[in-house]
Amino acid sequence: MHINYIIAEDEPLAIERINNYARKLPFLHQLAAFENSMEALFYLQNNKPDLIFLDINMGELSGIQLLEAARPVAQVIITSAYDEYALKGFDLHVTDYLLKPFSFERFVQAVDRVKTNLAKSDTALERGFIFIKTANRLEKVVLADILYIEGMRDYRKIHTVSKKIMTLQTFSDLETELPRSIICRVHKSYMVAVNKIESIEKDIIKIRDVCIPVSETYKNYFFQLIGQRKK
Repeated sequence: MHINYIIAEDEPLAIERINNYARKLPFLHQLAAFENSMEALFYLQNNKPDLIFLDINMGELSGIQLLEAARPVAQVIITSAYDEYALKGFDLHVTDYLLKPFSFERFVQAVDRVKTNLAKSDTALERGFIFIKTANRLEKVVLADILYIEGMRDYRKIHTVSKKIMTLQTFSDLETELPRSIICRVHKSYMVAVNKIESIEKDIIKIRDVCIPVSETYKNYFFQLIGQRKK
């Protein structure tokens, strides 16, 4: 597996540390490094790295604000000297949170989590289906049959062309397993199958007779994914 990464970090020594560790793992390949968060944001609006190493305190735009603005498809490893942002980071579905100064062993552990997540998505894409945990069994779901996924309190309802499946798996779990280029998060309560979208009007997606909102949080990535710039 080849993993392309970027670094968003305002400390040159921290960038050097990450790159020194990454050189020991030949499957990691650096695309870019940014000491300015706004430059990183612009890059993410036009590019899709596999992995982002992200600092929290970056001046004009914090790492958390960058994540909220860009909602990148990439795996994210936060690197910070402060642990008070950890909970917020995991609310944004970061892969791991490294407290500075972190060891090479801890770095490898975080990268291994990235590899596992990317492998799950790649495997699902290659074979064309996943297994969903229901109350009594694991149920096979063909990716091409999914219309959209709806959040219903503690449950997620997977709407397919032929049936509906209820699961306690979280959206975070599903985002890890499903190829994001095919099944895309568009709202805190919805994921949609991109090829099943019939129309989009005023940030409302229509799939069959269902209208699904696109929230501000996920708007940038969604419109980038479908090849459209949202004004």
